[in-house]
Amino acid sequence: MEIFRAPRVFLIARPEFLEPEHLRVEWRGDATAGERLAEFAGRICYMSQHNPASRTTAEYLENIKKQGHGSVLEHAVYVLLIEGISRSCSHELVRHRAGFGYSQLSQRYVDESHAAFVVPPAILGDATLESEWERQVAEAQSAYVHVVEALMQRYVWVADKGHRRKMAREAARSVLPNATEVKIVVSGNARAWRTTLELRCGEGAELEIRRMAVACLRVLQREAPALFSDFEIYLADDRQECARVTYHKV
Repeated sequence: MEIFRAPRVFLIARPEFLEPEHLRVEWRGDATAGERLAEFAGRICYMSQHNPASRTTAEYLENIKKQGHGSVLEHAVYVLLIEGISRSCSHELVRHRAGFGYSQLSQRYVDESHAAFVVPPAILGDATLESEWERQVAEAQSAYVHVVEALMQRYVWVADKGHRRKMAREAARSVLPNATEVKIVVSGNARAWRTTLELRCGEGAELEIRRMAVACLRVLQREAPALFSDFEIYLADDRQECARVTYHKV
């Protein structure tokens, strides 16, 4: 039985910017495609391709964030693969709808006989609690296997074995705990990511989704620092990482 004690986040897609020849911008400084796409969109609004203030892309986007003109950030979409989060965490994540798309592992189709499980952050470090928790999830997984086997026999009259497996798994998943690990692909534009990260990286957020959000923030800051540079990661009083942002409601 595989146990996750931290999420894993991978950037799997980023924006591609194809600058039109008749609207060339006087770029200053280095930037990623997503950052330049956002700057280009902003300059279209005022036809300021000649860059009168001679700002670098980072400086331009800093001013965009400061002014709260977040609509231009919606053009830059980043796609993350997130692993090692629980079902309860993913169900909180998918509540963020505007600007996001989700594709999540299906327990109806996927065999969970060897599923992984995610230890809640609050339990980590307490050997007694961890041991009891592992015993409970192991028992749940064993119950799942038993129910699948029993239902495969009950539905033996179903000729299509693939459909029979689906019928068994969709019923057996009911005994799996919220701690069952899920894999999910999340696409979101930079504005949507900023809003979600502001909410879920905060000290008031539930610990597991906060941990996941901070991991996502680190990936996005590496990929597009100018879009996420005003987030600061720090250690809260509960000794868990969280983050605060300088520019709200961009």
